[in-house]
Amino acid sequence: MTNGNRRLDIVLALGAAALTLMPWYRIEGGYFGFGWIADFPSTAETAPGLLQITSHGKFWLVGVVLFLALAGLARSLRDPARRGRGLVLAGALGLLFLSLQGLAVSFTGWTWTISETLFGLLADGQPSMGAGAVLMSLVFVLLVAFGLAERGVMKGDAFIVGSISVLVFLVTVFVFYPIGSMFVGAVQDFDGSFNPDNFIRNAQDPGIWSLGCVSGGERCGVAWRTLFLAIMTALGSTLLGLAFALLSTRTHFPYKKGLRLLTVLPIITPPFVIGLALTLLFGRAGVVTEVVSGLFGLEPGRWLYGLTGIWIAQVLSFTPISFLVLIGVVEGVSPSMEEASQTLRADRWRTFVRVSLPLMKPGLANAFLIGFIESMADFGNPLVLGGSHGVLSTEIFFAVVGSQNDPSRAAVLAIVLLSFTLSAFLAQRLWLSGKNFATVTGKGDNGVHIALPRGLSVAVHAVAIPWMMFTVVVYGMILFGGFVKTWGLDNSLTLDHYARAFSIGFESGGIAWTGVAWNSFWTTMEIALVSAPLTATVGLLTAYIIVRQKFAGRNLFEFALMMSFAIPGTVIGVSYIMAFNLPPVEMTGTALILIACFVFRNMPVGVRGGIAAMSQLDKSLDEASLTLRADSFRTIRKVILPLMRPALNAALVYSFVRAITSISAVIFLVSAQYNMATSYIVGLVENGEYGVAIAYSSMLIVVMLAVITGFQFLVGERRLRRENRVAAAPRTPSVAIGQEKAV
Repeated sequence: MTNGNRRLDIVLALGAAALTLMPWYRIEGGYFGFGWIADFPSTAETAPGLLQITSHGKFWLVGVVLFLALAGLARSLRDPARRGRGLVLAGALGLLFLSLQGLAVSFTGWTWTISETLFGLLADGQPSMGAGAVLMSLVFVLLVAFGLAERGVMKGDAFIVGSISVLVFLVTVFVFYPIGSMFVGAVQDFDGSFNPDNFIRNAQDPGIWSLGCVSGGERCGVAWRTLFLAIMTALGSTLLGLAFALLSTRTHFPYKKGLRLLTVLPIITPPFVIGLALTLLFGRAGVVTEVVSGLFGLEPGRWLYGLTGIWIAQVLSFTPISFLVLIGVVEGVSPSMEEASQTLRADRWRTFVRVSLPLMKPGLANAFLIGFIESMADFGNPLVLGGSHGVLSTEIFFAVVGSQNDPSRAAVLAIVLLSFTLSAFLAQRLWLSGKNFATVTGKGDNGVHIALPRGLSVAVHAVAIPWMMFTVVVYGMILFGGFVKTWGLDNSLTLDHYARAFSIGFESGGIAWTGVAWNSFWTTMEIALVSAPLTATVGLLTAYIIVRQKFAGRNLFEFALMMSFAIPGTVIGVSYIMAFNLPPVEMTGTALILIACFVFRNMPVGVRGGIAAMSQLDKSLDEASLTLRADSFRTIRKVILPLMRPALNAALVYSFVRAITSISAVIFLVSAQYNMATSYIVGLVENGEYGVAIAYSSMLIVVMLAVITGFQFLVGERRLRRENRVAAAPRTPSVAIGQEKAV
């Protein structure tokens, strides 16, 4: 028996098991609760697919059985080409039929009016897909993949074809289907019927598109207000990130390690905590406000609660990300090019403007794009500091969970938000397409980066150092705020907030987690620890396929996977609610919807990191493994994966941290049973319990620092051959010469 036949037999056996041994529909309480076993297979709720057809009137499932039988017939064909064609046909038709019947029949009967007109009323509907239906979907996907492999696609490598097929299927289900559901939901009425009236009314709402601030009115529409804020945040974070990158790589600044530490803190901080710290500093009862009021007799104002306060908080939050993007770009500029410019008698300023800065364009564009998208998606800081000046993310939230209860308005606002971010994403790709910025080649390059022009060096120090001091003060307030009884009223020190959040008792000889935060804390840790390995696995497998395999549509495949990065978390949250709250796939209120959101929201970072790591590995390594008759799966496991350990750990750290600190999508998806830490802290803030909120946030920061330190210890350090040295320059503000390491 060949390997191909063995694979087909296993897949066909799984299909038979899905029809006969597993509940076809969703089990209340969860499949892995195993409470359904006592009733299996006698009741309609737990019956497998075959019994649903024969005993419970679900006649529309007959097509699934027929297409699986067709695949079994194709298996018996001897000609590989005909067998492959039969498998592709059976798998594709089976998957299409399974999807259509799931969409067409809901709890109460037909979903579409045309179905009811053609076939008449249904006596009964169907619940959402369960374990049996989900497994059968994967079986049909694998049948298509193995059929393509039989026909010689990807040189007949079933693992590669199967991986591509499964990835395309998962991205379709968890990225494109939710976005499509959101567009459909925008023109639907509450009963699911087509009704564009609400969409048209909301799309023409002056509160969204008003240009009052331009024409002399009092307020801008929320769309233009959000767009203006995103552009200003992206500009501010990019310029500050560039200043920090230049300070760290092109000057003799003596505190570079401290600078790097400051870049880590905002990344591992819950997104609204900086807004809280700014409130403790500049709010009506803030430290700075009271000092200024006492010295100058000024009435405390509310200037912080609006776009100004949101902008300051967002620049503080997103500058470190811009720095991390730009520092590698600044270091990557070839010193030999700068030396060649100086050899041709260009001074340092002309060299920087005409040579160095243009080579940094990709990094600057990426940093601007990240700042723009992060600002668009930011929910926590506008919630804390926005006041009456809402942005799209908060308006979407209140349209879903507030008194408005207007899903159509939420969908319209989400479409506007998605349009802005995708436009920026496409504009960045078009601007950089067809241009070559390569400066690192296989040739040796041990030159020394030139020092910055004196005026630019002074400006960089003048901007970066005060901002660093401001950041230190902000984080000092975060730590201090958790130890104060009532900020602004009673500043005496206390541990009551930490005790209320994380107290531990002993009951019946065991530990009792009595603190109010423990439930959400353990839930957050469990979901983060499950989603992080899945995110890293999917991201690195995708990177291997993109870098090492050549196939039609590869660029489209990469773009489709990366597009989820350009979709703001708020839009993801709304689209998941609209897509997965009803059949055919119902996941709202479960841990699975949170895990799926984290995996496919954070996957692009793992993909980009994997592509960068794969590009450094010579293709001859895996070619040698394949020559020695190892298949692709064994090659990845034994050769590629050990060499990509740093990228793997980086993907694990990032996905773990993002799962803990994410709020824009999570706020829509949490439930009473599965409440994440950030959502719980938002509730504390809304109830005015700032001390407990800051104490909880501080604990999360400590936990994430411990995890990151553990991963860094496992990865270790790797020295680059080219040290980042800066040429001596007269009258520079610093005296120490830094020496950088690449981690």
